Amino acid sequence: MDNSSLIKSPISEELEDFKKLFESTLSSSNLLLNSVIAHIRQKNGKMMRPILVLLAAKLFGKVCPATLHAAVALELLHNASLVHDDVVDESTERRGQLSVNAIFNNKVAVLAGDYLLATALVQVGMTRNHDIIDIVSCLGQDLADGELLQLSNVSNLHFSEEVYFDVIRKKTAVLFAACTKAGALSVGASDEKAESARLFGEYIGLCFQIKDDIFDYSESKEIGKPTGNDMVEGKLTLPALHVLNTVKDKTAEEIAVKIKNGEATPGEIAHLIEFTKQNGGIEYASQVMYDYKEKALSLLASLPDTEVKAALAGYLDYVVEREK
Repeated sequence: MDNSSLIKSPISEELEDFKKLFESTLSSSNLLLNSVIAHIRQKNGKMMRPILVLLAAKLFGKVCPATLHAAVALELLHNASLVHDDVVDESTERRGQLSVNAIFNNKVAVLAGDYLLATALVQVGMTRNHDIIDIVSCLGQDLADGELLQLSNVSNLHFSEEVYFDVIRKKTAVLFAACTKAGALSVGASDEKAESARLFGEYIGLCFQIKDDIFDYSESKEIGKPTGNDMVEGKLTLPALHVLNTVKDKTAEEIAVKIKNGEATPGEIAHLIEFTKQNGGIEYASQVMYDYKEKALSLLASLPDTEVKAALAGYLDYVVEREK
């Protein structure tokens, strides 16, 4: 059984129920909105976050309507944040295709993102579970906070790993944590089990973002974004931050400051990427990622060996081993 089949096998029926609810939620009589939604759904990804909600729920009980509504709400909120992020970052590409703002315009993208966000709130309300509603409400705050923290960090000339982890916890890890905790709560898991599920999701999210950041140093065309894209946007991620703080090379530090100020040339960015690779930045970030993977696996260790437990371990393998 391949990894994808392993992950989906325990929730195959529930995943079909999710897809039906998700599709019905996005139906609209507005032709422009339908065009935007159709474009977003062309590359809807692998539904990894809804799958995580369903697996977390099934780890502690039986998937129910509240689980499905929570999964739809979180996927909608995730998509809304991506649409808005592309406007903020002035990105023209998302998952290998043109972004919403590139095809339509910023006004349409912002309003479509608002619609997805509002629909997410409608869906989470249908869980009739105040704890899950709190999770989704706070998630919206954290995602926006993370974006603002990242923007403010561009002007911070210190090369801080601590700030980096603050950003990726709020921009990425908090979403995975919300998925696992909401899934657990939807089936009545205890506070202790729900917190363990939340932490498991957070570790997955940290692994996911570190892996994404490592991709930025790759020349593969399959990844969906050009090499050095983060640096073009003024972002220094874990591989480069580690090398800058350990090697203390004056030229590299000067280029890093230029990157943060948006003044670096393509040649200078290429130089810092190569400098990072040559000085162990990729290996360091990979080791940090694998350390978080082991922390996540340790949370599963005491649970009985079931198909769902194996699927969650497979999910972790997918996150750290994926090639795009």
